[in-house]
Amino acid sequence: MVSIVATSNDADVQLTAGLTAEDAGRVQDALAFVEPIYRGKTVPTGQDTFEFLKGVAATLAHLNVDTDTRIAGLLFELPVVDPVAAESIEARFGLEISDLVGGIRQLMRLHEQTFGFQEVGRGKNSSQEAADQLETLRKMLLAMATDMRVVLVRLASRVTTLRYFADVKLENERTHQYARETLDLYAPLANRLGVWQLKWELEDLAFRFLEPATYKRIAKMLEEKRLEREGFVEAAIARLKSELATAGVKAEVSGRPKHIYSIWNKMRGKSLDFSELYDVRAFRVIVDDIRACYAVLSLLHNLWTPVPEEFDDYISRPKPNGYQSLHTVVIAEDGRAMEVQIRTHEMHRFAEYGVAAHWRYKETGGSSFSAQKYDEKIAWLRQLLAWKSEVADAVVGQEDMQREWVQKLKSAALDDRIYVLTPQARVIELPNGATPIDFAYHLHTNIGHRCRGARVDGVMVPLNTPLKNGQTVEIITAGRSATNAGPSRDWLGPGYVASPRTRSKVRAWFNAIEQEETLAHGRSMVEKTLQREGKTAINLEELAHKLGFAKLDDLFLSVGKEEFSLRNIEIVLHEDEAQKNAKAAEEAVIPNKSRASSVTQGARSGVLVVGTEGLLTQLARCCKPAPPDEIVGFITRGKGVSIHRANCKNLAQMRMKAMERVIQTTWGEPAKDTVYPIDIFILANDRQGLLRDISEILSREKINVIGVSTQSAKGQARMSFTAEISSTSQLQKALGIIRDVSGVLDVQRQ
Repeated sequence: MVSIVATSNDADVQLTAGLTAEDAGRVQDALAFVEPIYRGKTVPTGQDTFEFLKGVAATLAHLNVDTDTRIAGLLFELPVVDPVAAESIEARFGLEISDLVGGIRQLMRLHEQTFGFQEVGRGKNSSQEAADQLETLRKMLLAMATDMRVVLVRLASRVTTLRYFADVKLENERTHQYARETLDLYAPLANRLGVWQLKWELEDLAFRFLEPATYKRIAKMLEEKRLEREGFVEAAIARLKSELATAGVKAEVSGRPKHIYSIWNKMRGKSLDFSELYDVRAFRVIVDDIRACYAVLSLLHNLWTPVPEEFDDYISRPKPNGYQSLHTVVIAEDGRAMEVQIRTHEMHRFAEYGVAAHWRYKETGGSSFSAQKYDEKIAWLRQLLAWKSEVADAVVGQEDMQREWVQKLKSAALDDRIYVLTPQARVIELPNGATPIDFAYHLHTNIGHRCRGARVDGVMVPLNTPLKNGQTVEIITAGRSATNAGPSRDWLGPGYVASPRTRSKVRAWFNAIEQEETLAHGRSMVEKTLQREGKTAINLEELAHKLGFAKLDDLFLSVGKEEFSLRNIEIVLHEDEAQKNAKAAEEAVIPNKSRASSVTQGARSGVLVVGTEGLLTQLARCCKPAPPDEIVGFITRGKGVSIHRANCKNLAQMRMKAMERVIQTTWGEPAKDTVYPIDIFILANDRQGLLRDISEILSREKINVIGVSTQSAKGQARMSFTAEISSTSQLQKALGIIRDVSGVLDVQRQ
């Protein structure tokens, strides 16, 4: 691995590389300003503060950043070392640099709050949850930087720290934590921003501390074969250049640097031995146009033997992230393999700084709609970085272009989301403008419902306070048994919540409360009706089913909303009273007082009791028999003989209990005007005039109706008629006609 800063001796010169004389003077002025302030001071890692910040600024200069960013890289420790001197930054260096320093300090505080999170996360959460948190933490780091140059300073700061650890050979638990944070957070961010030099160096340095034995083993293998490998690659490059020149193809051919971490990743991912890696011996060919790419490919495959399964054409079929290049592996005469990348100058710039979101391809293998929108912003930032490289050598006449670049870079922050922390340093992603209420509901619905207050960075704030990136939020909740443990209706007003998800949960709470109140009101009204009717012992579930409701709560809700009349309940209760249980079926009509009248009553009903005469008889109310129904008598206690239809369910129960009291009966000759009460049930689709049409049919058939009850629910009418007939044949004729009435679904004698 080769550091991007050559030596510490020429660091002062590198600080001003690529700047005009005026801007170089500004950087030197900042250096002179901070040197006496930093003298004798150290940063938390133990490194001399002045040397640390010179290293940061030199790294930024290598990235060709603007003057203000380099100066901010020298000044951002002032608020810690000398707060009084820090107050003069704006007056001495301008608002732009003062804002940059403030943004850098905010990211440094984020490191302090979340440092070591990765180790905790790996122990408590699943691997997927840990990965999600890391991803959110990366986004948070970018979002906190309202000026994206702040992130570049933070990356330069981290690579400088790891170089120091490597130089002094410091290896302990703290360096291990720095390395883990770098590999999980900062290296992927450098990758996303297209700062490849920093990315590879961050990865190699972090890997050195996390896997020292593996790092040394791979480094040793690279060193042992270095001269042989370099000689082999140089010979191959020289031969290729000669062939290209002969073919008239203009091209740049160079070896590709080897990075220990990427070699280890490939060995692990493909289960390969070091000797089996193709890209240990690798070079890159850069040409002017696409036609030349394929010409070089053809020439390569003619020179050496290609490995077909290792060929990838990312020009005709770009990767999902937009990356374009030709990749091929060829076998030289001595049997050793070489990997070659062929691309145009434009493709090379695109791969280094453009919209190729290499991190998405490597780290997740896919993207969602939200990830794509996020990637678009990263892509825009990377285009700005590429633009900056192109105008790095601008003269005075191009200063307007430089200023335009800086303004665009400042506005490239990912400001559609904010990222805040729990007291345990867990990162929470929320929509811009979110409040502590949104934060509470994001943690858990019950925490949101019981939210009563919030502390932001340790200070109590109103619940409608908009949160900002990097703040630590603590929710104060009411006890589970508290009488007011629920959201406020004010939260549905403007300014309290920003998330539609939060708003829907608050609404759901109040909808549930209103439903409970309606349910309780409906229950109370039904119970009062039952008390008034003297039917408090009735089975409520059965009552609901008779009224056409699937569940009892549905009945209560319908009554509570005044969608169902209590009159319908009264009708069903009166109807049920007519249908008696087994003991009620034995209840007699008012008996005649004399033997003669009893015989007469029996004669008028036309019922004869076999083997006896003069017995008091009565028609059972439960089944209402009528000639020529098959009938059976049952001797009651003190009320004569109750006459039932042979298929009466109540009779079947009584027969089982007292078979000896069942006697044979038959119909005799009734009086001329004798009629028998029966019940008719009709189920129909409710419509206007239905009752009128049915009543007219009964009237035409000379059937006298003595009782009617109707109820309507869910578009269906349930009608019960009590009528007087002379015989069942008269009834059957009438029922047949009723069946043809429009809307009638069912009609039967009960």
